[in-house]
Amino acid sequence: MPLYLTRFSYTPETWARLIQNPEDRRKAATTYIESVGGTLHGFWYAFGSHDGITLWEAPDNVSIAAVVLAIGSGGAVTDLETTVLMTVEDTMAALQTAQKVKYSPPGA
Repeated sequence: MPLYLTRFSYTPETWARLIQNPEDRRKAATTYIESVGGTLHGFWYAFGSHDGITLWEAPDNVSIAAVVLAIGSGGAVTDLETTVLMTVEDTMAALQTAQKVKYSPPGA
């Protein structure tokens, strides 16, 4: 199954709720991804441009999109970004396939 890296930030209201009632959000994240047949591989908080990072495994792009859409529609997070992670083997296959693509840059 493909892996996905999601970066997110909490709203100030969400941080205030978590301060008042500390909660391990890994449990919720596990429930979300398992509902589409996936797995949560990691959940971290971070300093920087995003407050947190998750590493998910999901059956396909539609499944992870559903999870991310559900999370994003709840209003608790902002700056929600998901990146599809490719294996080295998939990247090597893409590089070999790119050799066959007849591309010409704009204006060439």
